[in-house]
Amino acid sequence: MSFEVPTTLSPSKVSAFKECALAFRFSVIDKIPQPPSVPAVKGTTVHRALELLFNEPAPKRTIETARDFLQVALEEISTDPEFEALALESSEVDQFRRDTAKMVDRYFTLEDPQSISVVGTEMMIEADLDGVTIRGIIDRLEETPDGELVVTDYKTGRTPGVQQEQARMEGIHFYSLLCEQTLGRRPSTVQLIYLGSSPQVIIAHPSDQTSRGTRRRLSAVWNAIDTACANEDFRPRPSRLCDWCSYKHFCPAFGGDPALATAELSN
Repeated sequence: MSFEVPTTLSPSKVSAFKECALAFRFSVIDKIPQPPSVPAVKGTTVHRALELLFNEPAPKRTIETARDFLQVALEEISTDPEFEALALESSEVDQFRRDTAKMVDRYFTLEDPQSISVVGTEMMIEADLDGVTIRGIIDRLEETPDGELVVTDYKTGRTPGVQQEQARMEGIHFYSLLCEQTLGRRPSTVQLIYLGSSPQVIIAHPSDQTSRGTRRRLSAVWNAIDTACANEDFRPRPSRLCDWCSYKHFCPAFGGDPALATAELSN
């Protein structure tokens, strides 16, 4: 009996499979829920504040407006099940609010939102690529005065090292390919905006070569997932990321039994 093959590929799924096939299986195929994390919920909150900011006309996109929208986002997230599941103490909630405020303020040190012509924010885009459905949510798509498209992805975590940066850029090139497939236009620029303690913007310019490379990588990952499902062979890949993995106690690399994961879910 083989595992059911996923119906879609997204940047997060591609990254998850490449980081650890077994964790990918637990999350995507077995659908074992992972507990929410403070960094992830902070990211959701900041993304929401910036989404609201860019829904405003350009002249109104000031830092004061962004701070007001952060308060809206914080109010919204306060009743979200993921935030409630964090069970934060009062002091931790205060720290959560301070951290998100710092990230929103940092954004204004990196670019001028009033100069940006927005096509859309939090855009779900889906396309067929060689028989595989690829999809993703673009944080922000804009058009330059020259009519070129720019894809922006906000990052609220730590600025990556060289090796991690390459993996993150593969993800945003995925969005570029999605634009090509659905809009018929390749973005001239893709950028990662890091809002953590070392804020910076990392920029790349997609080309025929990067598009071909992205297609090849997606095809290779899809074939690997299909083979792993057919053979029921999802192997762990121990790394430093294991320290934060919620599936660690099921992992054979740490003395666990993957069969217990699905058994626990059924109970």
